Amino acid sequence: MAGKQKRKLEDLSVDEFMLSGFDSEGESDGETNQQNGLNKRNKKKELKSADFTTDDGKKGKANEHKQQLSRLKNKDPEFYKFLQANDQTLLNFDDTDSSEDEDEKKYHKLSSALEEAGSGDDDFDDEDDDEGQKASKKSKKAVETIKVTEKMIVDWKAAMKKEPNPRLFREVTQAFKAAVATTKGEGGAQCRYKVADSSVFNALVLFCIRDIYVALQRMLNLKPEKDQKKLVLPSSSPKWQKHQIDVKMYLSGVVQLLSCLTEATVISAVLRHANQLVPYYLCLPKQCRHLVKQLMKQWSTGEETSRVLAFLALNKICRHKQETYLNPILKQMYISYVQNCKFTSPNVMPMINFMQRTLTEMYSLDTQASYQHAFIYIRQLAIHLRNAMTMKKKETYQSVYNWQYIHCLYLWCRVLSTLHPSDVLQPLIYPLCQVIIGTIKLVPTSRYYPLRMHCCKALTLLSGSTNTFVPVLPFLLEIVQQVDFNKKPGRMSKKPINFAVILKLSNVNLQEKAYKDGLIDQLYDLILEYFHTQARSIGFPELALPTVVQLKAFLKECKVANYCKPMRQLLEKVQENSSHITGRRQKAAFGVADATAVAAWEKQIQEEGTPLSKYYSQWKKLREKEIQLEISGKERMEDLELPEIKRKKIQDKKVEDKEEFKDLFQSDSESEEDDGKLKIKGKKGHRGSDDDDDLEDLSDMSDDEGLGGGDSDEDDEGDEEASKAPQPLSSSALIKLAEGDEDVVEDLELSDDDD
Repeated sequence: MAGKQKRKLEDLSVDEFMLSGFDSEGESDGETNQQNGLNKRNKKKELKSADFTTDDGKKGKANEHKQQLSRLKNKDPEFYKFLQANDQTLLNFDDTDSSEDEDEKKYHKLSSALEEAGSGDDDFDDEDDDEGQKASKKSKKAVETIKVTEKMIVDWKAAMKKEPNPRLFREVTQAFKAAVATTKGEGGAQCRYKVADSSVFNALVLFCIRDIYVALQRMLNLKPEKDQKKLVLPSSSPKWQKHQIDVKMYLSGVVQLLSCLTEATVISAVLRHANQLVPYYLCLPKQCRHLVKQLMKQWSTGEETSRVLAFLALNKICRHKQETYLNPILKQMYISYVQNCKFTSPNVMPMINFMQRTLTEMYSLDTQASYQHAFIYIRQLAIHLRNAMTMKKKETYQSVYNWQYIHCLYLWCRVLSTLHPSDVLQPLIYPLCQVIIGTIKLVPTSRYYPLRMHCCKALTLLSGSTNTFVPVLPFLLEIVQQVDFNKKPGRMSKKPINFAVILKLSNVNLQEKAYKDGLIDQLYDLILEYFHTQARSIGFPELALPTVVQLKAFLKECKVANYCKPMRQLLEKVQENSSHITGRRQKAAFGVADATAVAAWEKQIQEEGTPLSKYYSQWKKLREKEIQLEISGKERMEDLELPEIKRKKIQDKKVEDKEEFKDLFQSDSESEEDDGKLKIKGKKGHRGSDDDDDLEDLSDMSDDEGLGGGDSDEDDEGDEEASKAPQPLSSSALIKLAEGDEDVVEDLELSDDDD
């Protein structure tokens, strides 16, 4: 019995011993006294935990507590005596004690905490203290950072090449994390290492990009696969769990570094490294999502090399984890494509074409997913067109007649053309054609001829690649009928109109000579491209007949040689191809209803080649060179025919006469008499200039040089013949005309050899 009491005494704390009923001599009243002591201890805790706040809103609680103590004296006098003997602070208090400052409240809590810590009653307080001590130790360790030096990097590099181990990889990973943290101004405060020098930063990043991937492969015992279609995931290695935390830290650092870089060459190097680490990213979904976000940014806004590398990484991710990443990546790529197509210029066109081709390749990974995306977005385009056709407002027209809409149409034409033949995507050809044709017919005015030509180009691509007949020629021949090419232009222009980067023409453009010149070139290109797609068709003669009739009518009506020449050449090539197909068709021994025989015959004709296809291949090479020159901004000087101006010396007698009679006549009348009947309208409405240069005789300019002037051999003829001949311009007027001044020469008739 005495032993049990001793063990119980050892288990009790000091306060429990005082409350348990044991006196100083060690006598006990048994388990009843011990239970009473425990009850007293609990009551004491309740009193200590009571709310003593006595500010204006809580004085009632202090008074209520006093009443509880007075009742305690009657209900439990034994416990009340115990409190008087051991803890007078719980009994002797007033209202001012509870309305102390925050410092006194803290002091009261501190004393109670010390008592509880000493008593050992509450285990949670001990745990909190332990956690606080651990946190303080961690903070001390975080402050004690190691500065990375170039010598450390050299040692790490040598050790990695010999035998990479987990401890070494962890050190390099932590150092890389500290280096990346400095790019965002964090300074690596929470890292074990510190990178303060730029040369050390560069050396460390370069070391990681070059050697980390090989070291990881060696540590995980992963061998490179000969077949690149089969990707070996690092999670298949038995050592993956051991290195997973360090690999995760390193992959996050690579993504963060990629988001902070601005130099194109460095971004390309990091993207190559990220492409190597794609198998590791596939094992960590969170890090992979962050990588995809950065790759999407580089694909849509980066430099040329960065775009290609980002696309290769995205394609690699989608090929090996289609069910997880393909749909969200396709959606984000399409949205990025639409955002980048808002503005179009010769410099932006290569980027747009790159995005079209790469996005088409991504859609080719899974035709089922591609059908869902294509259906949704083509339907969205159709809804915009329907709203524009029904509401007929400027805002709804602008929602269709913009670059984003046109580039989206062309994208889906390219997707369906590239993925043909595909039973899944075949049903989308017809609705897409209807949307494009509806776009052409929405506002069929001459101002939107460039937009019509973009739509015709998309339809030609879709028709030729999918073996689907689409009536494109009527929309092109309609332009030939509506435009009067015989009408002389109202103004001259400095530069030709680039139809590839415009959708709408201004009223000024419609009056320029460059408008009709560019229109003829575009019609020639588009009609030739469409006939090239149908050149092998067994029904080519019937298809070309309406075009042949309208081209012949155009050649009869048009009197401008520069416009008749390309159209006559196009007509000859079409007729030549029709004769070739007709001759081969007469030798055929099958009927029109035999579709299999017709397909075989067309395939044979395509392999042998047609006159139109051979001509088109040569023309295409020359045309691509011209487009490259336009993109590079080089002017084609061979197209500019600048006349040579030969000036005669002014006779001395003429100068003397002018000086002698200058007071009798005004300068304006002199310029009119010297220049004949030619009247020049200046910027402010004056007829001419008083300069001597305007009075010079420019009659040596021949008709072949572009401006109608008299022959040099007939200078001595009478004034009567000279007045009948078209007079040359003055030098100032020629300069204004060459510079494209808006004030055009009045009553000026340019002689043209082509008329």
